[in-house]
Amino acid sequence: MVTLNRIYTRTGDDGSTRLATGAPVSKASTRVEAYGGVDETNAAVGQARQHTAGDAVLDPILERVQNDLFDLGADLATPEQHGKPEWEPLRILDSQVERLEREIDLLNAEMAPLSSFVLPAGSPAAAALHVARTVCRRAERTCVALAGLEGEIVGQPAIKYLNRLSDLLFVAARWSNDRGRADVLWNPGATR
Repeated sequence: MVTLNRIYTRTGDDGSTRLATGAPVSKASTRVEAYGGVDETNAAVGQARQHTAGDAVLDPILERVQNDLFDLGADLATPEQHGKPEWEPLRILDSQVERLEREIDLLNAEMAPLSSFVLPAGSPAAAALHVARTVCRRAERTCVALAGLEGEIVGQPAIKYLNRLSDLLFVAARWSNDRGRADVLWNPGATR
């Protein structure tokens, strides 16, 4: 359990922060950007949930996703090190990715196949879920960039989780539109 008695510490006033390992890093580091993007994704999902509260299928899925995103942030804030750490770090597991796949299949099974690309529009829930999807894709790109840096390790399940989550958020947006509004389909060249 985490206890936060004091919110401000002034330790980051110089533009640095500490990873979960205690190692100091710049707030501009790619690792901090990666878990910051995950935090931003979590906030976007939370915003979308303001429109899914009545959905007994979708809202519990999104609540679990928000908890997973905290796990993912902890994973990214605790880089793998040489030697055994003093504690067992929290890591995203393949089972969390597999759960997302099952939930995508559950939601997708009830919808008609797509005949066109979908515009990020429709119901308020769908529009908010599309925003969460694009924020998630940005977080994924940052995690991939982090994994590509020399000396940096990002667990493959973490990257897979973000990839699958963006798929889930796309399907969730369609699911939300399917509950009363049709998807807004792309009309190529419509404004020419």
